[in-house]
Amino acid sequence: MKSAVETLNPTRVRLTVEVPFEELKPSLDAAYKKINQQVTVKGFRKGKIPARVIDQRFGRGAVLEEAVNEALPKFYTEAVNEGELNVLGQPEVDITELKDGELLSFTAEVDIRPEIEIPDYSGIEVEVDAVSVTDEDVDKAVEELRERFASTSPVERAAQEGDVVTLDLVAKVDGEALEDGVADGVSYTIGSGELLDGIDDAVTGLEAGGEATFTSELKGGSAAGKEAEVTVRVTQVAARELPELDDEFAQMASQFDTLDEVRADSRQRLENTKQYDQATQAQERVLEKLLELVEVPVPEKLLDDEINTRKHNLEHHQLGQMGLDLAKYLEIQGKTEEEFDTETKDAAVKGIKTQFVLDELVNKEKLNVNQEELTEHLMRRAASSGMSPDQFAQAVVEGGQVPMLVGEVARGKALAVVVEAATVKDTNGEIIDLSDEDEDEGATETATEVAEAATGAEEALAADEAGDKDDKKA
Repeated sequence: MKSAVETLNPTRVRLTVEVPFEELKPSLDAAYKKINQQVTVKGFRKGKIPARVIDQRFGRGAVLEEAVNEALPKFYTEAVNEGELNVLGQPEVDITELKDGELLSFTAEVDIRPEIEIPDYSGIEVEVDAVSVTDEDVDKAVEELRERFASTSPVERAAQEGDVVTLDLVAKVDGEALEDGVADGVSYTIGSGELLDGIDDAVTGLEAGGEATFTSELKGGSAAGKEAEVTVRVTQVAARELPELDDEFAQMASQFDTLDEVRADSRQRLENTKQYDQATQAQERVLEKLLELVEVPVPEKLLDDEINTRKHNLEHHQLGQMGLDLAKYLEIQGKTEEEFDTETKDAAVKGIKTQFVLDELVNKEKLNVNQEELTEHLMRRAASSGMSPDQFAQAVVEGGQVPMLVGEVARGKALAVVVEAATVKDTNGEIIDLSDEDEDEGATETATEVAEAATGAEEALAADEAGDKDDKKA
């Protein structure tokens, strides 16, 4: 076999392959054997039909077609390896010549990973928000804890904001009550915004036994997005009572003995959260700076496929779970379809560039992923998917997604290397050292999440999992 590579552009090549006919013999033998098992000829036992009889009865062309179809993937792979190409996606194959007994020639056009030159990234500088926890932040956190320990007691008065009311609901569309639009004994806190738009105004001022009707757009269920006439009846009004903020509350609501200890713990938790947010912000901004430094051509077909995949995942998985279609989603977001298409394309371009650049860094820095790192990453992904680690691991293995997870961790490590080399300052001008997060492991995992978000890897895997579940249901 002879092969040659022609570069069409930085991301696409054409392979020209010539195969001497004798190299097709194994595939020809396999073709005769396959046809033998599929046809019957009077006077011959099944599987024992001579090749000359198959040629006479079914045509030599049918045998050649079968042989070429069987042989092409092998010769294409050999040509790719010979050319040391890093191909993307499926090739477009064209058989240019097939002379029986002489020669097979074909061309294959395919996208390839572009060659990327990673520049010196040690000069990258970014600014992030300073970590600051105020007394007001602590007060709010303690108040939220206090809210969780509120008690309720029935009252004989009109309902007001903050009260917990027990409701019976009936939703009608076009005068017909919906099967999934009837609910009794629903507990609702007025002002929480957790049910339907308009319900707060409807129930405020009603006493137990009071009833009101209002119009609202349904957020979910069989008539999601439609206007419904909702009748609500209040069966009980209960006032919420908050516990006193004292040491007794601290002992009831936490493992601490005093309120001061609760406040100190809340402050520490808030600082930890803001430090995590600061690290994430730093990694996102360092990644943006890195992408600005590198020229990355994007294969057109790969870009089209990525755009279509992102749209499909959004429409058929994310929005489907919320009972929305794309038109309603765009209306809620206040975007036109053109704006959505532009944003999707920009995100797809960034995702592809991020993957190419970080993969190149993995190779340049010779970064490896060990079993412990992969397991830790798998555990986090399992938790975010709502599956047990064993279930998630099984789904990943069955879906052939292990290399993808390894790639995610490796890209996270690559980004962490760049962040460590960069200069990160907060808005107060203080240099932030992100390398002593608990530290390198925490930084790498955070960087992995940032890389996933940029490439869309997490959404893609979640969609694959959802698709697998749908297939099993079908």
